[in-house]
Amino acid sequence: MFTGNEDMEATALREQGWSISAIARHLGRNRETIRNHLNGTSVAGKRRRSSPDTFEQFVPYVRERLREDPHLWASALFDEVEALGYERSYQSFTREVRARELRPHCEACTGVKGRATIEIEHPPSEEIQWDWVELPEAPWGDGEDAHLLIGSLPCSGKFRGMFSEAENQPHLIEAMDGVLRRLGGNARRWRVDRMATVVDPKTAKVQPSFVPVAKHYGVTVVPCPPRKGNRKGSAEKSIHFATGRFWRTMSAETMAQAQDQLDRFCERIGDKRPRPLAKLEELLGKDAAGAFLGVRKRRRPTVGDLAELEGLRPLPAAVYPATIEAHNKVGPSGLVPFEGNTYSVPPGMIGAEVSVRHRLGSQGIEIVSASGILLASHYRETPGGGYAVRDPAHLKALETEILAAFNCDPPCRRKANRPPGEAARSEAAKLLRGLEDEDVVVSLAAYQAIVDDEDRARSEGLR
Repeated sequence: MFTGNEDMEATALREQGWSISAIARHLGRNRETIRNHLNGTSVAGKRRRSSPDTFEQFVPYVRERLREDPHLWASALFDEVEALGYERSYQSFTREVRARELRPHCEACTGVKGRATIEIEHPPSEEIQWDWVELPEAPWGDGEDAHLLIGSLPCSGKFRGMFSEAENQPHLIEAMDGVLRRLGGNARRWRVDRMATVVDPKTAKVQPSFVPVAKHYGVTVVPCPPRKGNRKGSAEKSIHFATGRFWRTMSAETMAQAQDQLDRFCERIGDKRPRPLAKLEELLGKDAAGAFLGVRKRRRPTVGDLAELEGLRPLPAAVYPATIEAHNKVGPSGLVPFEGNTYSVPPGMIGAEVSVRHRLGSQGIEIVSASGILLASHYRETPGGGYAVRDPAHLKALETEILAAFNCDPPCRRKANRPPGEAARSEAAKLLRGLEDEDVVVSLAAYQAIVDDEDRARSEGLR
C-alpha cells in the first residue's frame, strides 16, 4: 500500500523535474503506481479493493431506513437486507454501516449510561418472569397502545408473548395461559412486579382473587422488591429484544396477524440466539455438553437447546375459568364490538348498552342486556381478527325491519301545477272576513301621489 510519506516525496520529486521512471526507481515502486497517485486516481493509505463492493447497492436502502428510524437495531436491519439479497455475514454488514457512517448521530442518547447489573443464577424450571409492555402506535385500535404480556425463562432465555385487549385480571389470566402453552410447560414459581391484578402494591401480598389462579396452576407467586425492576432482568431483556427486533419492523395490521408474526419470530429468531458453552456445561457437564452439540453439529448452544433441558412441569388441561366481560353499545348495524370483532343482536337494540361475556375455557360468548336478559350467544372468533359474526335469524329480522321502513311511493313532482285547494281557500276566506271586519279603507289617490313623487325625484336626479 502506497503510504502518505511516499506520496509526499513523489509529489516533491515530480515538482523538481524528476521523471516517473526515476521516481519509481527511487521509491522502489511500479511506474503505474506512481502515475496513478500523481494523477489523483489513487489515494495514499487506502488499498484498492481486490473484489467488487457487494454492499454498495444496499447503501441507499440502509441510509433511508436509518433516516426513518435512527435507533433501528442493526440485527433487525440485517434481516431486511438479507431478504433483499445481501449474502455476506452480519459482522461484515455492521462493519460497512460503521465505516460509511450511515447511522445518524443522536445527541440525546450520547450521555445515557446503564445501571450496574449482575447475573443471578436460576436453576432450570425454577421460575417464569412476567411483565406487561405497552407498545405505542399499534396499527389496530385507532393507533392506541398494544398490550403484550411477556413470559421469560431466565435459565435458558426462552420467552413467548401474548397480545391482549386489556391488562385486567381476566385478560391477564388468558394471556398467561397462552404464554405457558407456547413455552410448553410451567415453572415452580412466577415472579412479577407490583401488578395490582396479581399482588397488592403496598403490602406485596397476593390478591385474594388471584390465589385460586395460582392454585389452579400449582405455582407460588413471588413479587419483586419495590423499585427493583432489574430483579426480573430476564423479562426486561426479553421485552427489550422483542420491541427492538420485532415490534419496530412488524408489518401486521390486526392483533391476530401480529400474534402469528410474533410466534414465528420467537421460533425462527428468538430460539436461535447463541448462548455461552459454559451454560450448557453447567447443566449437563463438559463431556455430555460436547456430545449434545456434536449430535446437532453446532459450536455453541442456542436458546432452544437450553430450553429443551429446562424440564418444565405439565400444564392443567384447561385455562382457569375466569370471565371476561365488556360493556359496549349496539351499533347501527345491530353489531356489538368485542375483542376486535363484532357480534349480532336481535333488532330493536340499536344504541342500547349491553354486556358481552366470555368464560375462559369455553368456545362461545354471551350478550346480555342491561336488565340481565340473554340476547344472543355466538362462537368466539380469534380476538383481533376483525370478524363480523351474524346469526342468520338476526340478519333476516334486521333486513325485514329495514325494508319495511322503506317508502315505496314515487318521488315528488316539483314542477306540477298546484293551485290553492278547497281547504286553503276556506282558510283564506276566514282571513278576508277578518280584514272586512276591521273596515280597512284603501285610498288609490294616496298611492298615486306616492308614485308621482317618486317619478319626480327620479327625473330630477337624472338632470
